[in-house]
Amino acid sequence: MEISDKLLCLFSADVSDDGDRYVVEVPKREIETGAVEPGETYRVALISSEVERAEDTDEDNVPSEPQPPVEAGEIRYVEIEDIGKQGDGIARVERGYVIIVPGADVGERVKVEVTEVKSNFAVGEIIDEDL
Repeated sequence: MEISDKLLCLFSADVSDDGDRYVVEVPKREIETGAVEPGETYRVALISSEVERAEDTDEDNVPSEPQPPVEAGEIRYVEIEDIGKQGDGIARVERGYVIIVPGADVGERVKVEVTEVKSNFAVGEIIDEDL
């Protein structure tokens, strides 16, 4: 699946029945961090929570460990949640996977390009600050 560079935020939510319409709730943190603004209109993509399985799976090609959720060269919008021991920003994405962002501060939302990918962390270079 290809994800647009225009992705503002990514979260899981339930769809609730509200009489003559259905509602997807946006987490408060997405409003607080400025990812989305109340009263604005956005395009929404819904992705099934069910895991899709290929019919022709070859068990010999299945990796024994989970693969990193990012690839080198990928562009991501991340929020810096912590500062590492050497002063670099720390962001967490899918499954708690860490992206180290040199020069970022806690609370910043930045657009990064993933420059290096390891099994348990990646390094990202800031492209845009304060998104």
